Amino acid sequence: MGEMLKRSPDQLNEVHDVTEFRDAGRCRVTPVARFDAPVAQALVDTLTDIVRRAHAEPKATAPDEEGIVRAQTFEEGEVFMLEAPFDGYFADRYLMDFYDVGQRGICSRMHLHTGLRFVRMMTGPGTRIRVSSLSPFHMLHAEGITPFALEQFTDELPDTPDGVTVPRYNAVVPENAWVDMQIPRAVSHQFNAIGPHAVIDSVHPEESIETFRERMSGYRMMAQTVFLAEDLPAAETCDQLPDTAIA
Repeated sequence: MGEMLKRSPDQLNEVHDVTEFRDAGRCRVTPVARFDAPVAQALVDTLTDIVRRAHAEPKATAPDEEGIVRAQTFEEGEVFMLEAPFDGYFADRYLMDFYDVGQRGICSRMHLHTGLRFVRMMTGPGTRIRVSSLSPFHMLHAEGITPFALEQFTDELPDTPDGVTVPRYNAVVPENAWVDMQIPRAVSHQFNAIGPHAVIDSVHPEESIETFRERMSGYRMMAQTVFLAEDLPAAETCDQLPDTAIA
């Protein structure tokens, strides 16, 4: 699976059979910092406001001089590309304003990318992010430095074929927190925000390389995504957290 390519490079909703899938590695998670609630709220509000203003700006919702639409919509939330790849630097970077799964009644799907990813997750008051994968997380803990540990638990992936059980590994980003995650190429993951104040600052270091490797017709965010479910599951499949993660 480490050399996964898309079957149809321009397909934006390509779905692979989850029963046939095996992760090429494991996500690495780094708890970075906790903030006082007003500080966390100000940080998240400032970043999500950038995304919201972009989605209200006609120039950001139409192709720019490079043919890229910088304000887009993903399954997990609204997105604004802060920077696109350019010659000599093959990465893009974007901000995502998370949807609250409780407000819209559905969860995002488990998925993977054909290139590696780096995500910085930030939460405000009354909000947690449930991060999931089909493989256990590798959690960084530097003694005397790492400020907190993430709650972890295991459940079953929803909506699998009859008679098939797929374990799902989960970690909970707490309120008012900053947590980083490195996602190797072809490793499953799923993000769902439980609460209204969450943002991701994401870097995609192989994005433009993938355009050539996959033989896509053009550069587009989301084109390098492969889903492991046909439909978005119901909210109750991702908004349940252990009691110890609620406080």
